[in-house]
Amino acid sequence: MPTLRLKIKLVFAITGMVLAIVATISTLYISEVVYQRVQKTYSDGDFIAHEIFTVARDALETDLSSTRIDLNDPKQVDAATEDILQTDVGVNSLLRSIVGYSPTIQDAALTNASGKILLHTNENLIGKVAQQREDISSLVNGGTWNQLKVAYGHARVYDVRVPLVRNGAVFAEVRVGVQTVFLQDQLRPLVNRALIFSGIAIFASLVLAAGLSNFALRPLEAISHRLDLINSGQLETAEAPPRRSDEYGAVSTKIDRLGRQMRDVKEVFSALKENLDQMMANLQDGVMLFTSDYKAVLVSASAERFIGIPRGEMLGHQPTEIFSQDSRLGQIILEAFATRNPIDQVEVASESGRHLEISLDFIEERGERIGALLNLRDAESVHRIEDEIELSRRLAAIGRLTSGVAHEVKNPINAIVVHLEVMRQKLSDVDPATRRHMDVIGSEIKRLDRVVQTLVDFTRPVELRLNETDLRKLVDDVTTLASPEAEHHKVHIELETPEPLPVRIDADLVKQALLNIVINGVQAMPEGGNLHVAAHREGESALIVVRDEGPGIPADVRDKIFNLYFTTKTGGSGIGLAMAYRVVQLHNGSLEFDSIEGQGTTFYLRFPLWEENAQGENLREQPRAVSEDSVHTA
Repeated sequence: MPTLRLKIKLVFAITGMVLAIVATISTLYISEVVYQRVQKTYSDGDFIAHEIFTVARDALETDLSSTRIDLNDPKQVDAATEDILQTDVGVNSLLRSIVGYSPTIQDAALTNASGKILLHTNENLIGKVAQQREDISSLVNGGTWNQLKVAYGHARVYDVRVPLVRNGAVFAEVRVGVQTVFLQDQLRPLVNRALIFSGIAIFASLVLAAGLSNFALRPLEAISHRLDLINSGQLETAEAPPRRSDEYGAVSTKIDRLGRQMRDVKEVFSALKENLDQMMANLQDGVMLFTSDYKAVLVSASAERFIGIPRGEMLGHQPTEIFSQDSRLGQIILEAFATRNPIDQVEVASESGRHLEISLDFIEERGERIGALLNLRDAESVHRIEDEIELSRRLAAIGRLTSGVAHEVKNPINAIVVHLEVMRQKLSDVDPATRRHMDVIGSEIKRLDRVVQTLVDFTRPVELRLNETDLRKLVDDVTTLASPEAEHHKVHIELETPEPLPVRIDADLVKQALLNIVINGVQAMPEGGNLHVAAHREGESALIVVRDEGPGIPADVRDKIFNLYFTTKTGGSGIGLAMAYRVVQLHNGSLEFDSIEGQGTTFYLRFPLWEENAQGENLREQPRAVSEDSVHTA
């Protein structure tokens, strides 16, 4: 939908204001005319009703006082009232004469308390129950809209009612029917004439206001054009407006100067905003920047996770509105803001049990406070990274040691094997005991050679064969391979892979690593149980969860389970978990675990999800050969 020009908007605004004024005055006039006519009709009906009331009351007071009846008996009073009213000459004469009093009066009647007609201008209705009609007071007090409906709606009859009261109770009522037919005939010409005059006045004012505003605001068209050029960024290429010394020339010059300043500021702001948004989105720490009056003007996405409040509810608010005094975190931060004492890397436990490292710095320039910077960091992640770095350091040291030892031991083993074979050939006729000892020596040398070869293979640089793979298919293949072992241990494998998980991995290496963990979980439940294997998305990573129901890992050996050759199983090699840890690291992932003694162990394998850019290259990882020094970095 095209945008209206500024001049047209101003013309519409001025003419609309005039239109509103004329329409309001016209409405007030029409409503007053209608009200006066309705009020006149009501007054006529009320006057007639009170005339009948006065005559009937006088007749009843005179006759009832002279009649020998029990005035406390309602039936006798009703019978006497009916007889008096029907035989009284004054009342009957008045009823016969009022119909012609006003064209809006339709009928008149006297009824008893139960609504029975005692006297009526139409004698055929005497003795019947009076028809229920709306009281005319609802029309008088109903507002202009309801009164206009009388002029243009269906004809109706309203009642004007005056009760006759004796001893505080109504025993008779005067009813005068007022019809709207003649009222419509009186109102319509007046209303139509008022509407015609109002329409003419509105149209004339509209034309006059449009003409005057168009003439007076003609220079705004050029100003609007200049503003459009500023908005579209074409101010520099547009022709300069003619030099004028009036207000228009001054405004045009200021608009041009303002447009150039806005363009420069917009370019700088866009660049800063783009860089800042990219930086804040990638921050893992929660960062909050406060102004000099301690209002939050910058909040990183991670701050929502630490504080538990959406960014929109934190921006523009002070610390007292963001943090609660009921939490330890809020107490420390609010106290620091109140005393203006900075916080230097303090670890605090939040209400959810998460440990956070917080730091608060107050920013000053030339001794004047200009703001504050609050930083929140997940202490558990820091500790976990430190542990992984320590583990990687140990693995790297073991790798370098085992690599050197393996190469040094390999050559003597080969020499021993050669000389042992020469001895067998020279000692062809030896006794059985000597041959048995030589066979034992040969067997042990072969076992030692396999151990050394394993060391060499573990420390050898790995060439990853990366291919795009759906992790669901790999997990399904691993559970299929582990099924015979699970059946042997009476373990039921529960598989859960609800969504596609595209990753770029060396499928053979990852499959062997995951199989080692699954087999360990199965063997951890010798009496049987359930092994839960699930794969799903977690942020920008694919997460594999393997949870068993075994006895758990003892607390004193949990920091050693990824060490090479460390095992708690009888006959175990201590290579499986070390190899799995190494494979996950080769894919820029992470391998973690939680264990509760008596309840089981859960392993978490994370791999980056595969995403392609416009050139089809991976945004996160590239196929590469990994050497010994880079294998063990977390």
